[in-house]
Amino acid sequence: MEHMVEVRLRAMTEADVAQVTALEQECFSDAWSEKLVSDLMGSSYDEVWVLEEPDKGIVGYINIRFLAGEGELMRIAVKKDCRGRGYSKKLMDRMMESARESDAPELTLEVRAGNEPAIGLYQSYGFVSEAVRKGYYHNPTEDALIMWLHGLPSIPT
Repeated sequence: MEHMVEVRLRAMTEADVAQVTALEQECFSDAWSEKLVSDLMGSSYDEVWVLEEPDKGIVGYINIRFLAGEGELMRIAVKKDCRGRGYSKKLMDRMMESARESDAPELTLEVRAGNEPAIGLYQSYGFVSEAVRKGYYHNPTEDALIMWLHGLPSIPT
């Protein structure tokens, strides 16, 4: 049985850009460039959180954009050899906390229609598929599901 590794969730820093860009290239056929990842650091709308293992460096990340009372999951990624450890749930939990802190009760995301593990994860958080963008993704061509979570309660003040 594999021993539990201590993983740390923290805000992304400029020093993390190269590792996050490498994670993009591992996980997405339409990977974001290093410049695009770096530009997230200067955006007042974006939050970027990284998961870090002591011996492996960054093993996952999430980018959430908040605008006009809505949150959008822009990216979530976990290194292939680190999947199955609950890391995506840690990242999703951070998104939910950030949405409550930002008073953003409406959350949306888009996902490849064939990405069943991701769809299952999102559904477990209450997201529901509400629309389809035909042929949205390439390499391979695939529809995008647009999923929403409505009415997330904010943190009482």
